[in-house]
Amino acid sequence: MTTAEGVMGFQGIAINVWLIWMLPFIGAALIPVLRRSKPNLLNYTAVAFSVVSAILAATLIPLALTDSEVHSQVNWISALNLNAGILADPLSIIVTNVVAWISFLIVVYSVGYLHGERDLTRYWFFILFFIGSMQLIVLSDNLLMLFFGWEGVGLASYALIGFWYYDKKKDYVGRERHMALGIPMWAAPTHAGMKAFLMTKAGDIMMLAGMFLIFIYAGTFGFKELVADQSWAVEMSSQNLLVPAAILLFGGAVGKSAQFPLNEWLLEAMTGPTSVSALIHAATMVKAGVFLVGRIGPLFFALAAFNMAQFFEVVAWVGAITAFLLATQALMNPEIKKVLAYSTGSQIGYMMMALGIAGLSTQFVDGFTAGFFHLISHALFKAALFMGAGALLHSVGSRFLTDMGGVRKHMKKTYIFMLLAGLSLAGAPLITSGFWSKDSIFAATLESGYTYAMPLFAIAVIVAMMTAFYTFRMLGMAFFGEPSKHLKDMEAKGHHVHEVSKLMWVPFAILAGATIAIGLVGITFEEELHHVFAMYLDTSFGIPEEGSTHGAVMTGQQGPVGGSEEQQEREVEGTFEINYVAVAASVIAFGVGGGLGYLFYIARKLNPEIISKSIITRAIWKFLYNRWYLNSILYWGTVVIPMLVYRIIWRYFESTIIDGINPAFQFSTASFSKIVKAGQTGITQTYLFVFGVGILILVMLLLI
Repeated sequence: MTTAEGVMGFQGIAINVWLIWMLPFIGAALIPVLRRSKPNLLNYTAVAFSVVSAILAATLIPLALTDSEVHSQVNWISALNLNAGILADPLSIIVTNVVAWISFLIVVYSVGYLHGERDLTRYWFFILFFIGSMQLIVLSDNLLMLFFGWEGVGLASYALIGFWYYDKKKDYVGRERHMALGIPMWAAPTHAGMKAFLMTKAGDIMMLAGMFLIFIYAGTFGFKELVADQSWAVEMSSQNLLVPAAILLFGGAVGKSAQFPLNEWLLEAMTGPTSVSALIHAATMVKAGVFLVGRIGPLFFALAAFNMAQFFEVVAWVGAITAFLLATQALMNPEIKKVLAYSTGSQIGYMMMALGIAGLSTQFVDGFTAGFFHLISHALFKAALFMGAGALLHSVGSRFLTDMGGVRKHMKKTYIFMLLAGLSLAGAPLITSGFWSKDSIFAATLESGYTYAMPLFAIAVIVAMMTAFYTFRMLGMAFFGEPSKHLKDMEAKGHHVHEVSKLMWVPFAILAGATIAIGLVGITFEEELHHVFAMYLDTSFGIPEEGSTHGAVMTGQQGPVGGSEEQQEREVEGTFEINYVAVAASVIAFGVGGGLGYLFYIARKLNPEIISKSIITRAIWKFLYNRWYLNSILYWGTVVIPMLVYRIIWRYFESTIIDGINPAFQFSTASFSKIVKAGQTGITQTYLFVFGVGILILVMLLLI
């Protein structure tokens, strides 16, 4: 592998890597300075900084294709011997380009979507601040710098979820007056922002604990340093702390990527502008957890001698449970953005499952490639779907699918590109990236050799069926059928449904086209990605494409061992074959789920109200519509019951005892003061008497 390791400062192409994440921060700092200028200047500034960052990210692509990397450091915290650094290896180069180019397109989309909106200074500041923070996560060479970016994206997410802090009812999510177990199931923007902030912080605290636990034993946060000298792992394993530390790090990923049980915040996050939902809560920030697992996963797999399979099992099953849980809830939700939010959490569950399967298989590269192939694919089609949903909201004026219907006649471009992106989400065979990326996850699961591979595979296929169904349901309710009463009322008032401007539809048209383009060359794209990651894993971690790891710990050597160059080439070239069982399962899942969705919501051959005719199906519908009551349980356990306990403590302890102690203490002090004052007569005999009594008391105490 050709590297630029050991570079100190900003030399050569390293300057490009530093600027990728620094430029958005510089742009964010300029935005308040330009706040009194014309709105267009703010728009141009945001677009300019985002596109330059994206171009710089593109300059790194040749490095990934040739298995090269850039590692540059500068002095940071000398007392702890810590350097700040960037690491542009094949993994981070691929992800940084996904983040950069999708961010740029969404910034352009935002110019049209938020035209005429007030508070643009605040919006552009946090958007650019977010892009810089996300790129810092991807390009950091150590956990501590990564954590700074981690908290940065959390702050931006909180601020942009509550962007419309005026809390007008039109900006709520959820249907007003919808209650479950006495808990409101709708949320205002400020409430949703706070909920997201607190829930993700639960994961962040776990991550911080895992980071410092490793630092105590390793004395470094650096990824490359942790690989080079793995003696820290030996010591942690001897004290049974290695797996807990890994799972604590994964806790951060669970919070940021909205995985079970910290998934509930993502659904209320839809109170933010749709451009925010597309960028932060679909394409980038929620993928930060996947990236973190991808960054640390190979390291922990290389420590196979310490039974790290427990960590990967947790990752795989959390992903599978989340994928199933959120897919079921997307089946009947009436809000288009919430359907897409449920879908996002579910699809990220697929990615986590793939990375977990990677660690449970001797073919680590298969699951690793599948997870990141789906990350790329999902970022493209889900960002396009969210932007398309924003176009619908912009034109229709409602977030509810029941307020739409027949819109394709008036918004043909939005319909076509949402249909293409929707087909990719549903996994339309052979022509969409979503089909091939899901198929790669199915194949990696089947070929893993994991004891419980078949249950995971069954869950994955069922989720694929549900995904196809709710995708066709969403498209059918929005674009097909008769116009809703809401649309008819709009028409009567002179407000006509119309296509959005080019600034809005061109960005998601590009992404929808990209997902189809990748789908048409799906096998070739997957094979090339597989080859890039195989070389990366072998040269960086000593994980060959075939067989178990032969990393440093297992061989007793310092640093990863990859054998001779000829041996490495033979191992990574391998053979790439299609798993026909996985392909068949993908086709069947699309056929069954998509077919039912088509019959119910597009062809209208079946009436969805059939569900209400049975008490059992009605109960299931209510259970899923109420989000498995998990949101209600969360509020009862963390808000309602604790507040009840606090009120009891206040009433019977603070109000009665604490508030009672203060007057009693005051009274006793005043009484003692009166006694002392009584002795202050000015008569010498009185003082001698008091002095004598005092001496007598002291003598008696000493004799006891």
